[in-house]
Amino acid sequence: MINLAEVGAHVTQQANGDWEVYVGLYLPNISADKGYEVIVRIIHERDQFIRRIEPKNFPLTDRSAQTAGLWNMTVNLTAAADGNFGQAGKYLYRFQLLRNGEVVAFWFADPFAFDMGLGTLSAFTVGSATPQFAWTDQNYSVPDIHDLVVYELHVGEFNRTFDGVGDQLDYLKGLGVNAIEFMPITAVKESVEWGYTPLGYFTPDYLFGGVEAFKRLVDNCHARDIAVILDAVYAHAHPEFAYNLVYLSTGERNPMMGIFQGEFFSDRLGTDYSLPFTRDFFLAVNQHWLQEYHVDGFRYDYVPGFYDGALGQGYAQLVYDTYQHSKQYARFQTAAGYSKIIQCAEHLPDPQGIVSNTYSNSCWQNQLFDKAWEMARYHYVDASFAFLLDPQLTGYPLEYQNPSTQEHFPVAPFQYIESHDHSRFITVFGTRSLTDPFGYAYGNRELFYKTQPYVIALYTGKGIPMLWQGQEFAENWSLPDGGLARNLVERLVHWEYFYDRPGRALIRLYRILGELRQKQRALRGRDFYYYNDGDHLRKGVIAFRRDAPATAASPAESIIVVLNFSDLDTWVDVEFGSAGSWSECLDQPTVIAFQTTQGATVRTIRVPSNYGAVYARQ
Repeated sequence: MINLAEVGAHVTQQANGDWEVYVGLYLPNISADKGYEVIVRIIHERDQFIRRIEPKNFPLTDRSAQTAGLWNMTVNLTAAADGNFGQAGKYLYRFQLLRNGEVVAFWFADPFAFDMGLGTLSAFTVGSATPQFAWTDQNYSVPDIHDLVVYELHVGEFNRTFDGVGDQLDYLKGLGVNAIEFMPITAVKESVEWGYTPLGYFTPDYLFGGVEAFKRLVDNCHARDIAVILDAVYAHAHPEFAYNLVYLSTGERNPMMGIFQGEFFSDRLGTDYSLPFTRDFFLAVNQHWLQEYHVDGFRYDYVPGFYDGALGQGYAQLVYDTYQHSKQYARFQTAAGYSKIIQCAEHLPDPQGIVSNTYSNSCWQNQLFDKAWEMARYHYVDASFAFLLDPQLTGYPLEYQNPSTQEHFPVAPFQYIESHDHSRFITVFGTRSLTDPFGYAYGNRELFYKTQPYVIALYTGKGIPMLWQGQEFAENWSLPDGGLARNLVERLVHWEYFYDRPGRALIRLYRILGELRQKQRALRGRDFYYYNDGDHLRKGVIAFRRDAPATAASPAESIIVVLNFSDLDTWVDVEFGSAGSWSECLDQPTVIAFQTTQGATVRTIRVPSNYGAVYARQ
């Protein structure tokens, strides 16, 4: 069983004021009786690039007789004659593996590092620079799954650092966002990368600001009632990840990596969940982020790579164990007794099955995305788009229930028309002659208005709306289907688009819709009624109704949404279903209001082209 107190680097101060660091590492099947030696090389960060100052080497002791695979030692950080060793500050370290006196792995990072430095170096901090972070989120509670509006972002592309993201939290809140899904934030080999080939799993990337900056960001998110979801890459790792590099170098039996179960990197190793060490490792990773960084959930990347069935040892066991562990944290607790931890599976082949048969309460799924792109590309409208706005109609359950224990909790899929995996939605409507340095065309942002009915649908349909960074002001770069230009090229968000005509028009709509979804229970509820009307479809229109019953604290609500995907303004008849006073919500303060009476509830309404109307009963 992995014990994080036994591994990584742990700094303590002695009674005489001296500092020492305990360093531990699990290397199953690597033992001294086979001729192996493990050395930790430590240098002060300020000496890293200074001529003639070399790292200091310390041999670890093989403790496998007491704890399987454990090597460790304690280093007294006494002052040295050269450089800053022994002084307060950040230290960098790495390991070296020898066999019978010969180097077999010249350099590998600590797979249990709790901090990182510049380059592929593990780190720890000594002295007054290590105060305990003062969290202020004791009263924070994670939003219910049906209340989420998610914003996916890459820290470096969005605004460079964790503090840069923090500067934009009020902006995101204005879009109705109450959850941020971060693309991977752990250390990677390249300085520009999406993050899907991790080198380590236990610490935020140094280049984004490191440990304290990420804790500060999470705390600030929680102060605004914004949940934090991490992209968890648990099916594969970088070739230089310690448990890849060491065991390929030695030929010893690998405790963690095996044949990759998937379409990517078929010639490389992936994580093998039939091995107990692998299962213990990734559960420890999840527990660490929940406890140390107060994160609120995980979006599990490429679940088919480690899913071996509903009763399997891989994905299903990990999310079950993580769910049970989460119950101890107040932010996840509910009066009904279930945990609100967000566990979102990227299982595109069978998203309905993954939320029906595992402890996932959400999933990525491309069904609405695919339909939106197809309708936009081929200039048509049909009823199946409306059906996809009600996930129940396409096989998604409203809740997961364990057949053995009857434990249950609500579930809902993510709904999106853009994600990091694809070109921007605006590109499907047309491109400009201008291209990026790799020859890929930018979308024509003058056609921003064609995205509007899809955006209205996203915010007013069922499921969890997800936005991809910059979508709200028509970010317009293209993305190749494969190759290095796909994920090793930096595509910074064009914040200048916020200020131009297309950007301002779209931002206005997103903000109205974000506020509307937060205020109207009907838009977050479980009721959905589609007006299946042939005349509507012939005119390029889709209409549906969302209802919420009265509660002790709130009156009943009814919302009618009419979407016009055509290039012509049109008039359509809509059954409003109940008498009352109705107001159009998108174009306030120029409110279109009318009365309906019992027996006369069909109204003929005008719907602007490439736009829509949202009516709320007062």
